[in-house]
Amino acid sequence: MQWRALVLGLVLLRLGLHGVLWLVFGLGPSMGFYQRFPLSFGFQRLRAPDGPESPALGPAGRPGPPGGPSRPSWLQPPVSGATTAGRRRAPRRPEPGVCGPAHWGYVLGGRGRGRDEYEKRYSGAFPPQLRAQMRDLARGMFVFGYDNYMAHAFPQDELNPIHCRGRGPDRGDPSNLNINDVLGNYSLTLVDALDTLAIMGNSSEFQKAVKLVIDTVSFDKDSTVQVFEATIRVLGSLLSAHRIITDSKQPFGDMTIKDYDNELLHMAHDLAVRLLPAFENTKTGIPYPRVNLKTGVPPDSNNETCTAGAGSLLVEFGILSRLLGDSTFEWVARRAVKALWNLRSNDTGLLGNVVNIQTGRWVGKQSGLGAGLDSFYEYLLKSYILFGEKEDLEMFNAAYRSIQNYLRRGREACNEGEGDPPLYVNVNMFSGQLMNTWIDSLQAFFPGLQVLIGDVEDAICLHAFYYAIWKRYGALPERYNWQLQAPDVLFYPLRPELVESTYLLYQATKNPFYLHVGMDILQSLEKYTKVKCGYATLHHVIDKSKEDRMESFFLSETCKYLYLLFDEENPVHKSGTKYMFTTEGHIVSVDKHLRESPWKEFFSEDGGQDQEGKSVHRPKSPELKVINSSSNCNRVPDERRYSLPLKSIYMRQIDQMVGLI
Repeated sequence: MQWRALVLGLVLLRLGLHGVLWLVFGLGPSMGFYQRFPLSFGFQRLRAPDGPESPALGPAGRPGPPGGPSRPSWLQPPVSGATTAGRRRAPRRPEPGVCGPAHWGYVLGGRGRGRDEYEKRYSGAFPPQLRAQMRDLARGMFVFGYDNYMAHAFPQDELNPIHCRGRGPDRGDPSNLNINDVLGNYSLTLVDALDTLAIMGNSSEFQKAVKLVIDTVSFDKDSTVQVFEATIRVLGSLLSAHRIITDSKQPFGDMTIKDYDNELLHMAHDLAVRLLPAFENTKTGIPYPRVNLKTGVPPDSNNETCTAGAGSLLVEFGILSRLLGDSTFEWVARRAVKALWNLRSNDTGLLGNVVNIQTGRWVGKQSGLGAGLDSFYEYLLKSYILFGEKEDLEMFNAAYRSIQNYLRRGREACNEGEGDPPLYVNVNMFSGQLMNTWIDSLQAFFPGLQVLIGDVEDAICLHAFYYAIWKRYGALPERYNWQLQAPDVLFYPLRPELVESTYLLYQATKNPFYLHVGMDILQSLEKYTKVKCGYATLHHVIDKSKEDRMESFFLSETCKYLYLLFDEENPVHKSGTKYMFTTEGHIVSVDKHLRESPWKEFFSEDGGQDQEGKSVHRPKSPELKVINSSSNCNRVPDERRYSLPLKSIYMRQIDQMVGLI
């Protein structure tokens, strides 16, 4: 009996010590050895937004380990600051360009290794020879994809890189919108890649490609395409290439075309005229999502469209209007933006992701930063940068405040304090309540947009979240469930968003970490996506199975940003001209000419009413009335760049930076 009493006494003593340690030091049953990793949130016991508590699953589908907080701060409603307006207090920030010591060690997979591992692997100098090697690898990646497209696919729209053949619209299945929204039987990949050829300094191939486009591409096609995709991929590229050809400075080398008579500008005009029927016969001014390039809006057209698809046309349409001196195109695009803006929630200031163009009723009430909304926010800012219209800046600033108040979760300061690091979630536009626990890969553009407005520290930490996912899979899954810490949608179609934000953050911080990130991405693409005749979509980011498709944005965006990341001497970085990139990565010079708008007053003169009942002027355009007899949202990757060595840029400094005031 004595030994039993002794054992019982030892057990009670041990339990007592545990209790004392818990009370004094806050250590749990694990004796304090459990450390929270910013991306290990899926390994806790979590509650769904409106469901019972259930064990979370790890990447292999097994229950995660117990312990730790039951609900990460991402599942909690945002806590506003102490101001009466409910705005979040400005967080205290460490030195620019550096996250906290433990942050990088954890994100890069080094539990407990902290700053030392980060310093060892990523903060050291990136040798010039290695940078040149990576630049050449990025150029070679583009050349391999482009040459194989020209050899095996042109004049069709896309390359099937596994079977080495071309792909055009799916005529047999008009409902196949994944293909038909994008492919219009107009040599899409060649058109989309024009300015990448120029940026890489390949003047002979650029001149050859431009002549091919002029001689062979026509928009007089019986093709029903998405207005958004045709605008950002085709219209934007034609305008960018036209500006490169006619630039008197020729910063990329001699890109002039002998006897060039503005043919690309005329083609852009022709395409835009064929897209105009989308803006007719809608009670709100929000355009139909699709048009037939020959016949106009199809009789059975869908009355529902995504916010990004309808509200991300202003940059390309505005450039065209200002080059032609015809207000029609900018007017219809700006009217659509204002119509969407006036439908935002009165309580939160947020917009939904799908709207009925006839009733103005929100069909999709999800508000987030990914598919369906991303480029809408992007183009509010970029329209201001290009055109100088203060109302665009005012809308963007208001939208950004709503995003910070309702979508941003996690600790208040990016690099210090308790709680999970910042994350932007999907919420109900009217209540701000969490709608689901996934984010999509398109949201990886947002750190780049934050760089443009000077919120560099938050950009650094949000970028790290996406890079950590890339490190785990060698690609970004289309949707990632941050609660389960596992992909929800497993494919990766060679999207550029993470590369773009990496490039912009390097320009902002000059931290060699981002060169290492770019190298990781390059090596992953080479290892997992390169096939016989190009680079293929990953069907499954875990088992690395592939789909036989190379979308045009791989050449126009992904390869371009990787190349520019490593090409420090590129004219984009060195010339006196300031540049911005469209949401499809097409380069546009920022100059006074685009800020000259002789029809500014037309947008508020008599002749019609806007969504608030104020009088507006409707430009007279014969094309707008007869277009139906003569003419003719879902992917939203992005390019957002405003060139300069960006440090801490705030909106009031943008005009000074581009040298326009």
